[in-house]
Amino acid sequence: MSRCARATAKAPGCIWRASSASWRGRNRAISPDNSGEAARQRRAGFLCLGVTALGWGLTWPILKAVIEELPPLAARGLGGALAALGLGLLALALRWPLAVPRGERWPLMGFALLNVGAWMGFSTLGLLWLGAGEAALVAYTMPVWAAMLAWPLLGERPTARRVLALVLGLAGVAVLMGAGAGQAAAADKTPGLLLLLAAALSFALGAVMSKKRPLAMHPVAAVVWQVALGTVPILGLSLLLETPEWGRVGVLGWGGVLYMAAVPLSLCYLTWFGALRRLPANTAAMGTLATPLIGMLASTALLGEPLGWRQAVAVALTLAGVVLALRG
Repeated sequence: MSRCARATAKAPGCIWRASSASWRGRNRAISPDNSGEAARQRRAGFLCLGVTALGWGLTWPILKAVIEELPPLAARGLGGALAALGLGLLALALRWPLAVPRGERWPLMGFALLNVGAWMGFSTLGLLWLGAGEAALVAYTMPVWAAMLAWPLLGERPTARRVLALVLGLAGVAVLMGAGAGQAAAADKTPGLLLLLAAALSFALGAVMSKKRPLAMHPVAAVVWQVALGTVPILGLSLLLETPEWGRVGVLGWGGVLYMAAVPLSLCYLTWFGALRRLPANTAAMGTLATPLIGMLASTALLGEPLGWRQAVAVALTLAGVVLALRG
């Protein structure tokens, strides 16, 4: 697996990609001598990976439902703020260091804007035009874009495999966008497609840059600060552009906001850390491929979104491209 592919494979792990040497020393992959213990650790790793993929995948239909009651930026901003607060309190309770070294402040803000602000903002706005399953699939083309961005930023020349990955990924998106009722339906989806591609590109750029210039911080601290800082512009734009009707927000809306804060932005990061400690990086990376598939299936089950041969072909093409990108 190439360097940039590993960086993006840990999606959204580029938020916490680099940690201090002491953290790495305490939390390197577990390699017990006892075969029984090794098997238990591996099972625990796969359990963590399953929770992560399920939590991230379910986010898409839940968020789509939430923005029926709350404006998109307000919904995402509230979830991010609650997640940062909750993880910050957890870190304090467990005495995980939250201090930001002086030399890491500007890079931290840059990563926060790319990995959280742009990613969450663009992807949430894109749901105004796309179905949740469609959005999940387009968003998870990020490893393909990271593989291509690694050429100018890391000097990793694109191989034939990476070029094929790009072609397959774009073909999958093209098939998906043609899954509606002709050209008019495809044109109606264009703003959402562009926003989701912008989200994927911003996240891919953050992943590649985190490989070039890693943060020397505790990984949970990196998550807390990036979610907190990245949420600020989302909430700011919401205050300027949106007028939430708080009275019409019901149990579904508030429950969805709490879910986004507690599960994809909190629990899933912790289970992702657990998976990485117990499984090889490439195994964990391939496990995240279940996320867009879960997102699409859950969107069909929960929201009644269509799932036919076009969607199946789009999933197959896109995930084939992502696999090639991850394998470099």
